Amino acid sequence: MTFFLEFKEKLKSFYTKCSAYLNPVLKFGLALIVFININMMLGFLPQLNSVFVVLILALLCAILPITAIMVFGCFLIVGHCYAIGIEVAAFALILLLLLMILYLRFSRRDALALVLTPLAFQLQIPCAIPVAYGLTGNAGSCVSVSCGAVLYYFMRLVSDKAVLLQDGEIKELAQRLTTLLDGLVQNQEMWMTVIAFVAVTLVVYCIRRASADYAWTIAIFSGGVLYLILMIIGGFFLDMTGSIAVLIAGTAVSVILLLILEFFVFNVDYSRAEYLQYEDDEYYYYVKAIPKMRISRPERSVKTIEADNDIPENLEDKLEKSLKDIHIH
Repeated sequence: MTFFLEFKEKLKSFYTKCSAYLNPVLKFGLALIVFININMMLGFLPQLNSVFVVLILALLCAILPITAIMVFGCFLIVGHCYAIGIEVAAFALILLLLLMILYLRFSRRDALALVLTPLAFQLQIPCAIPVAYGLTGNAGSCVSVSCGAVLYYFMRLVSDKAVLLQDGEIKELAQRLTTLLDGLVQNQEMWMTVIAFVAVTLVVYCIRRASADYAWTIAIFSGGVLYLILMIIGGFFLDMTGSIAVLIAGTAVSVILLLILEFFVFNVDYSRAEYLQYEDDEYYYYVKAIPKMRISRPERSVKTIEADNDIPENLEDKLEKSLKDIHIH
């Protein structure tokens, strides 16, 4: 454990010194991964699939606020939908505006949830998103992660229906819009996932706010188990396709990643917890104080060595005495 604590302290110290350089690099890397994932899921417009376009957008995100990743990600989605048809792009634009209005209304700080959720689905670790935002966000974060889930299923719908829409089998505009709307609204798997995301986010948020020992760890495992139960039950009743083994493995990986997140964000020593009580004119206060886990650094003692000024004088006296003795003889 000491090794990991030392590594954490060194990492924090390194980040503090180099944050001005690391933040742009981290934003660039995150934006690059998000944009590549969008192009892999959609990729209908060749101009946006260009490596140079993706690199330029990622470089812009490196110097802009982090919400730029969400804005440029939405731009890529609408652009790829435009390659299928202008009505598909209009539908995507309206949907994205509604989703952004929802997240701006309830939790503005969770902007990245909109584009990180499709990435988590592609990596087979969707459980990590609601649990992570339940740990670090607030109750309104359930809206943000739900919007991200809706966006993922919309992207998957467009990918599945692209051939049908591009080949002109659905010729009327109203019929195309109805196909997209029905495919989204009547998607039972999507609504089951949204319900699971909301439930997991709220349960994790409530548990991690409790004063019980190891609240964060309990919240992480509770969120993982709850997600598994809801998705398995939903898959059983709704005949959802998907491997249970993949679901379990993805949830296990999510739990491990979130335990690492807890180590870096909320690493405390419950064995040294203190309970304080004080009062004012109107209230009594009962406070539980838990110190953060830190490495005790050894105290350094500095010894000051002073030069002996008598040494040169003694040598000089001896030399003078010797010369006198020689002169006498």
